[in-house]
Amino acid sequence: MNSITDTDVRTVSPELVLEAIAKRSYAVVATVSAAGHPHAAGVLYTSVGPTLYVSTDRGSRKGRNLAAHGRVGVTIPVRRVPVGGPPSAIQFQGSAEVLAADDPEVLRLVDTGELKGITSHGELDRPDGCIVRITPDRTAHTYGLGMSLWQLIRHPLDAAGRAELAAPSGGAQAQ
Repeated sequence: MNSITDTDVRTVSPELVLEAIAKRSYAVVATVSAAGHPHAAGVLYTSVGPTLYVSTDRGSRKGRNLAAHGRVGVTIPVRRVPVGGPPSAIQFQGSAEVLAADDPEVLRLVDTGELKGITSHGELDRPDGCIVRITPDRTAHTYGLGMSLWQLIRHPLDAAGRAELAAPSGGAQAQ
């Protein structure tokens, strides 16, 4: 049985990955509890550069897990056609920080309208509401991104890709 090696993975432009992230608003965020139990949840997000912002409640499973560990796995499906065809995807690990609704960074981003996608329905008025800032690690992995749909259908085993994002500030771990 053959396995995929680093030499089999295509290099994908970081700009292409960041553009795809910015055009979407849905992701699956994976966390782990203090007891080591995995949890994955679909979330709406908004991005500011490579950083994702998600609203949640501190007492939710996601909020409790992030408070306990501060690390996430993120998958963003990238649907490229209205119907049919295999979807592409972006995956990365990163650090996550729970910010209070009145955190200066949150207030600044709300004032500039950059968090409208996750704050326009009263999310910040919830008694337990908070914002999660997700900073990707250096490496993002992709599936099918940067390939034509025809190439993806004909060569799905060649669809793995990797993009080296700019090293995040704050000492996030590189992969």
